[in-house]
Amino acid sequence: MDLDAMLYDIFGTTDIDSVDPQALAEGRGRIAVAFGTESDPGRRFALWVLLHGLGDAPDPEQAFAEPGERAAAQAYARAIARAEEG
Repeated sequence: MDLDAMLYDIFGTTDIDSVDPQALAEGRGRIAVAFGTESDPGRRFALWVLLHGLGDAPDPEQAFAEPGERAAAQAYARAIARAEEG
């Protein structure tokens, strides 16, 4: 999934820093709905990553029934946390 295309589709821009708070909240809601209804594992994971970046991702234990997807989400979250620390 192309991040710029996803951002443009949801927010009307690829520059998320330029999105006003109301539009950001509405976009988060659309992403959450898309995540909850998406059946393709790759697209679903990409939506979860975007939610994670926005601070709204559900816990991987609850978000992913498939053990491999859950492990990938947990590994991603750990990697981001390490990157933010140092």
